[in-house]
Parts: sequence; structure tokens; C-alpha cells
Amino acid sequence: MSKSRPGRPHSRLPQLALIGLGSLLLGHAAWAADPSSSSPPAAGAERPGPEAAAFDRLLDAQWQYTLRNSPELATSIGDYRYNDRWTDYSLAHIRASVSDLTRFLKKFQAFDPASLDEQRRISRAMMIQQLEDDLEGIRLRTYEMPIDQMNGVQLQLPGFVSSIPFATTRQYEDYLARLRAVPRVIAQIIALARQGEKDGLMPPRFLLEKAEKQIEQIAAPAGEKSPFGEPVTQFPASVPQADRARLRKEIVAAIDHDVRPAYRRLAAFMKQGYIAHGRTEEGVWALPGGDALYRYDIRTLTTTTMSPSEIHALGLAQVARIEAQMTEIAHRLGFSDLAALRGSVAKDPKLYATSRAQIVDLYRHYIDQMWPALTKDFDRIPTTKLEVRPVERYREAEAAGAEYHQGTPDGSRPGIVFVNTGDFAKRDLYTIEDTAYHEGVPGHHFQISTAQSLPLPPFRQQGFYNAYIEGWALYAEGLGKELGFYKDLYSDYGRLNGELLRADRLVLDTGVHDLHWTRQQMIDFFHAHPPTSEPDMQAETDRYIAWPAQALGYMLGQQTILRLREKAKTALGDRFDIRKFHDVILSGGAMPLTLLGDRVDAWIAAVKAQK
Repeated sequence: MSKSRPGRPHSRLPQLALIGLGSLLLGHAAWAADPSSSSPPAAGAERPGPEAAAFDRLLDAQWQYTLRNSPELATSIGDYRYNDRWTDYSLAHIRASVSDLTRFLKKFQAFDPASLDEQRRISRAMMIQQLEDDLEGIRLRTYEMPIDQMNGVQLQLPGFVSSIPFATTRQYEDYLARLRAVPRVIAQIIALARQGEKDGLMPPRFLLEKAEKQIEQIAAPAGEKSPFGEPVTQFPASVPQADRARLRKEIVAAIDHDVRPAYRRLAAFMKQGYIAHGRTEEGVWALPGGDALYRYDIRTLTTTTMSPSEIHALGLAQVARIEAQMTEIAHRLGFSDLAALRGSVAKDPKLYATSRAQIVDLYRHYIDQMWPALTKDFDRIPTTKLEVRPVERYREAEAAGAEYHQGTPDGSRPGIVFVNTGDFAKRDLYTIEDTAYHEGVPGHHFQISTAQSLPLPPFRQQGFYNAYIEGWALYAEGLGKELGFYKDLYSDYGRLNGELLRADRLVLDTGVHDLHWTRQQMIDFFHAHPPTSEPDMQAETDRYIAWPAQALGYMLGQQTILRLREKAKTALGDRFDIRKFHDVILSGGAMPLTLLGDRVDAWIAAVKAQK
């Protein structure tokens, strides 16, 4: 899963700016190599005409609006103009944004597509859809459930610390200002939650109970031991010695006098009635307008028009296909059937971690072995560095097995694969290889780092389209097989377990949110088709309940890319080049799957037209 940008994750990068707000302020926008202006034309490109220039100015105006309203996003991409503030989550600000978004929408709609070149036409179509989605999200009041065990503010605030720069005295002072503003953020989140309670928009009670425990755990450690205290445990040499004692004192004071009390107030708010009003049903169908909300989630997070029933049926078919392949591996390993292999794997101590360090080291090993092989399938290899780090311990219980946080476009902060080492003895080793390729290379790190370098407008350089991004990462797992990896049969079995997990998700997500399944029914299906360890299955189940439709994007995106690849191979025959195909998929940045299909069709036609 990527957590590449502030906002509700894609897969997804510390993701603060869209906590519980759908795509309210950012839409699917992302960030530029030069975040203060729109991307320059490619080298050698002609100067744009008046209409194109006006369009570019509008794109830049919308981008500057995005950065002003999402300070965490600006910080994450290396634009430090708003480094001392947080997003405004007040109801007044959310309601006021409707007129801003409507104004931008009308201006983009006013441009005649015929007056724009191909890339600007694509940008116009993407921006219009994003703004329409933003406005629809506000109409559906997607911002009124801002607290959950996966993306709630209690996790997003401390999780964002790893994305903040700490190279100068000014940057520490900016951080201090942010710490002192945490009480205001918490008060705004409480106000949103209260409004949701009035409107009957409540998360499940059992997930709120988990979130409240997280809040107490984060509030408990004092001073430097707080998750917010890490920046003062070791100052970089670039911060003058004369400033360090003062900064440490003031930051510790802000943690103990501002941040921790705010967290305790949030915990008290939850315990004093909010949790008790949490819904008892797991699925969003139980909410006012829940069916419409789920279809909105499907449309925006998968960029398809598939119905829940179609997705559910596809999931069941994929589960059957994958388990047939797993059965073949079982036979090759000498087992009578898949159940026998699963039973053995569950008890074989050699297949489970013996330490936290072993998990981290294996991720690093698989990522390191992939880098040299990439030239076989790709013409362009990103140069942004990638690190593997363990997940912070305060969020181990609810965190995914691994997640990617992207680096800055200028390379000053590397991409990071965070891996969950909690309860390590129950974490299997045989699924690490495919996850390393998914989160690292040629998955999220490869795709997102590539996009950051493209000569595209900022909102496309790092655009967030869940099905594209997660679909590419799942597709990347299969590329590892094509490149000759997964040499150990248990590791290949792990790859299929990873694919099975994504197929299970199609069944489970639609099961709970459309077919009214209970959590126990979800767990029963998981146990009948187990793709991972018990701790992960428990956390995954809660994830689907808390975040409707996000988990659908993986397999729907992967299947789209595979279908487009087969279409191109059939149409082009010997002229098909896998490296060129991958360039077509990656060189436009993340985009809706429908537009991706159009790009591939245009490429096929262009290749056919060549003599």
C-alpha cells in the first residue's frame, strides 16, 4: 500500500491532508518538481499559443490553491512556504471551498478541447473530473467521519513528522509552530466528528474503540519520548549549537503543554459519548445515503463504472484461478493438495521471522537484487534513493505489513518502504519478496519517482489515482516472476498469496459494503482462502471496513494493465516492445484507467502507422 502523499492513502504515503475528507481539497492533485510553478515545457518544445498559455496559467493557479490549502502536501514535496501550519479542517473552510472549486471547474470547462494539444486535453479532462469528484464528496459529506484506526488524525499527525525537514533553525521553529497549532487541529476534527454524529454518519463502534486506544498510546509518552519528540533527540550539524538547547526546551514544552493535552481531549471526547454512538453495522450501506456513498467510493477509487456485483463476481473468479495455480505449486512441493501445503506452511518455523531485523533485512535484499534487472523491461530507471525502515511501534497493531512513503522530487528525502515488524514471530517470510517489489521496485517507488521527473503539470507529475498506482504495483509483482525471480517455490507461493489477497479484497469489500456481510463473515471467507498471516488478515479486515473501495483498486488496475498489454501484443505482433509499452503506461503519470486505455490505443495506432 502506498502512502505517497498527504491525504487518505494510496498505498497511501504520512497522509494528512485528506483525513476523512474524501478528496475535498486536493482532488487527485499531487506535486511538482518545482512546486512553486507549473512544469516547464519539455526541452525543444515550441512556445505555447495564447489559448495554451492561458490554460497553463489556470493549471498553475489551481496548483497554488492546492498548496495553500494543503500545507502538509507542500512540505512533503519540498515547498516550505507553508511549513509552519496545518490544513484548515474547520466546517466553515470546507463549506467555503465549494465556491472556489466551482469557480475552477467552470473555468476549466470553458476551454475548448479542440484548441488544446493532446497533453493539455488530457489535463483538462482529468482536472474537470477531479473537481467534480471533490464537489460530489462534499455533497456526500465525506468529511464527517474523520477518525478511524487507519487514517485518523491521531496517526496522521505524528506520522507526518518523518516528512518534515529538520536541517535549519528555521525549520525547527516551523515545527514548533505546528506543534503549538495541534490543539486547533484536534478541535476542528472533534467539530467534524460531532457534525457527523448529528447527521448519523458514524464509523463502526469497534473501530473507534481501537482508534481511542491509539490516541491514548500516543498521548502517554512525555517530551522526547513522544512520537513528536524524535526531531530533538539528535540535531543535524547544520543547526547551530547555540540554538539547540532553546529549541529542545521549547519543543518539549509544546509537546507536553499543547500536543499531549489535545490528544487527551480527543480521547475524552471519544470515551464520553462518541464511541457509544458508533454504528453497530460494519458496512457503509447502514449510513444515510450509504449505497450512493459506496458507489462514489468505487468510482473515484477505481476509476471504473463497474457495479459492486460485477466486482464481487470477478473476485470469486480470480480466487478460483489463483488457488488453482497455488495447488500446482503444492504438488511440486510434494503435498497432496493446497490445504496440506497451507497446513504445513502455518507450522513451519523456517518460514516465519525470528527477529525484527530479519524482516527488514529481507526487504532490503529483494529490493537490491531487483535494481540491476530493471533494464530488461524499462528504458528509464529512476535515480531517487530508496530506504527500508521499520514501522513506528505506536502504530504497529493496525498498520499494514508494508507501505511506501515517497521522497521529494529533488531527492533531498528518499523514498521509504516502512515494514511492520510487530509480533514478528507470526509474520511470514515467504510473502516478503512480492511485497518488496510492490512497495519498492518496480512498484510504487519506481512508478512514483518516474512520475516526479516527467515534463507534465504538477498535478499530473504525482497525481493520485488509486487503481492506477496500486494496479501498477500489483502488476510489478508479476514482473518479478517474468524477470526470473521467485526462484524459491515458497517465495513463488508467497507471490500467489499476494495476488490472492487482492482477489479476496474484491469479494470482501463488496461483501461488507454491498451485500451486508458481517465482520465474522469476512473473517470466515479469509480463513477459507487465506493469503497471509492471522495478524495481517485481522488488520486487513478492519481496513476494508474503515476505507470502502480503496482495496478494490489493486486487482482492477492490474487486470486493466494486463488486458491492455495483451491487446497491444495481439495487435502489434513482432513489433511489440515491452519497454515501449511500459513507457506508454508510465510516461503520462497516474491517470484514470479509461484514459490509460486511450493512451495505449493511440500508441498501438501510431506503431501500426510507422513504415
